[in-house]
Amino acid sequence: QVQLVESGGGLVQAGGSLRLSCAASGRTFSRYTMGWVRQAPGKKREFVAAIDWSDGSTVYADSVKGRFTISRDNAKNMVYLQMDSLKYEDAAVYYCAADRITAQAMAVMEEYSYWGQGTQVTVSS
Repeated sequence: QVQLVESGGGLVQAGGSLRLSCAASGRTFSRYTMGWVRQAPGKKREFVAAIDWSDGSTVYADSVKGRFTISRDNAKNMVYLQMDSLKYEDAAVYYCAADRITAQAMAVMEEYSYWGQGTQVTVSS
């Protein structure tokens, strides 16, 4: 029903920026809350950010608040994650996720209806 493909990952120095993109397919894209989740080797999955389907309200993990910005373009079926002031601890595989829940709910969930394949973000010192 919804297919997600992430892109934009790569290698960046600490303090730099990256913009991740998630291309979604599906006629009802605008009815899904979209989010980003990351996982580094040896660490648990961590919620990053979400944007609600209804009013576009956003939720961020405390660790990225003020540095990352999630946005969506419903006309283009795209979701973005602008990452600024990157830190070494931000290195992880970043996954785009979609579900018919609120952004607040996505922040505390560990499983979602749809996932992308992920894109690797590597941060060097």
